[in-house]
Amino acid sequence: MSFKVGENVGPYRIIEQLGQGGMATVFKAYHASLDRYVAVKALHQAFNEDSTFTARFQREARVVAKLEHPNIVPVYDYSEHESRPYLVMKFIEGDTLKARFQRGALSSQEIEQVVTSVGSALGYAHQQGVLHRDIKPSNVLLSNEGVMYLADFGLARIAQAGESTLSSDSIMGTPQYISPEQAMGKKDLDSGTDIYSFGVMLYEMVVGQVPFSADTPFSIIHDHIYTPLPLPMDINPKVPEPVQKVLLKALAKDRADRYETVEDLVYAFKAAWTEAGVPMQGTAITMRPASLKRDTKIQDKATAQRIEASQPVVKKRSSSWIWVSLVLMLIGCVGLGAFANRNGLIRRWFAQPTAIVNSPVPSLPPASAQPNVSPAIVAAQELVNQNPADPNAHLGLSLALWDDGQPVPALQALTQAANLAGPTNREFFANATAEYKKREAWIATAGLYLRLVQTYRDETPPQEVKDGLSESVYKASEQKDMPLFVFFDRIDAVNLPLGYIARGRYALYNGNIEEAKLQLNNAENNKPDMYEVPLLKAEIELKAGNQRIARDILTALSSDLGAPAWIRDFANQLLQTIP
Repeated sequence: MSFKVGENVGPYRIIEQLGQGGMATVFKAYHASLDRYVAVKALHQAFNEDSTFTARFQREARVVAKLEHPNIVPVYDYSEHESRPYLVMKFIEGDTLKARFQRGALSSQEIEQVVTSVGSALGYAHQQGVLHRDIKPSNVLLSNEGVMYLADFGLARIAQAGESTLSSDSIMGTPQYISPEQAMGKKDLDSGTDIYSFGVMLYEMVVGQVPFSADTPFSIIHDHIYTPLPLPMDINPKVPEPVQKVLLKALAKDRADRYETVEDLVYAFKAAWTEAGVPMQGTAITMRPASLKRDTKIQDKATAQRIEASQPVVKKRSSSWIWVSLVLMLIGCVGLGAFANRNGLIRRWFAQPTAIVNSPVPSLPPASAQPNVSPAIVAAQELVNQNPADPNAHLGLSLALWDDGQPVPALQALTQAANLAGPTNREFFANATAEYKKREAWIATAGLYLRLVQTYRDETPPQEVKDGLSESVYKASEQKDMPLFVFFDRIDAVNLPLGYIARGRYALYNGNIEEAKLQLNNAENNKPDMYEVPLLKAEIELKAGNQRIARDILTALSSDLGAPAWIRDFANQLLQTIP
């Protein structure tokens, strides 16, 4: 089995799995001849479906291996194992900056280290013609020795024009940190895209949260493109005004308005930090009282004009190309672009034409301007116009759009409805869940169930809610587009073994069977008695051609009266597919 714990991959013995993402899985391994641990990053086999990939991978790896900087994780080696390419990097014993964020606010000294170390590493890489393209806290490693490393240059794209590199569809940023031009699928990226992502990290450090956050990657990316940057001082009044100015420039929508180089951004940030009386050295943030004298609800005219000047207006597009591009590039943004749709079916999710949407909140022109729009959509839109703050009105519009075969604007309307409903509105989420479940819209249903479960907080959700969550997540995970709208880590937070099952089934239908087996094993080790374990095992056996084994498992499940009804029904459906 490829990259199995305890086996050798070339001269490297796999010790344990460290993590995984849409593009690769990372393992800790032991290199006996040099007596050291290394990190092995194994790319998904789907990359090899491009016949020219191997040559491009080798060229890319050579370039990245030449990056020699004290704050960049060095690449030691690269090769292939059972037709699966992998990179070998220095093993860093420590934690990530993301994990550090979760423990609380950073000290002044820690902020200085991030700015200096990451800025220095990124500036050096840009000088070598290499873009990172995925700057985020989880790619910043904090070693036990106190050294900070910028990681994951292994899939960086060469910045020089005309250089052929890895598919731009498969190497995209993370939604919360992605630049507007990356989100729009532009190919002529330059250092400005890394500067924007680095700016988001700086924003998060000093403000206490990322500028844009929503329930779906779709909504987050849309905000990066269209929504003005939330003013740092409005969110956190303790942010000094000079620092706010730096963040506004670093996060300008138009990259031409940002800092020209990373070094310029680092210099400006440190200067603003010092000017505001917040020293870059020290263990605690201190600010001059004058920097805090501000009414966060009222901005004077000069401030508003300055902010407006630093936030160029993005013109709204009247054609549908931007939505087509955005939907396609969303796949890349979560690292799923390289997966093949192996069963050859066109999923229902994006099978129907999408409506032209010209604003962040889905809306429709007057009926006279759209003679073919359905009466149900017209009526639902009128209800929204009359009750713009009513979540049920937006839900009605969402359902009307879905029934009309327009899933993208339907989900946009659903997101708006959920946001208006608020996190504790159990009645709304129960109703919305029932409506989308009735339509067998499993991705939307899974997302709604996750919200519904969270309304119970300290209570135990009813069994029918637990079963509904499991059913919708299980069925949604077959669809290639699921991670665009339902984060796997959101599933983990509610039900970790179910998260493993979802990853496994997703890999089975959109990735590879070995990854599916690995995730099944994780679920089984975590909760061996959950019914989804044998159900997924049966599907894996069917894929592998072991019909007899699959039939035995499914027969047992279909007759088990202790199993949830949907498990028995699903097992029966699968049985009918076996000759």
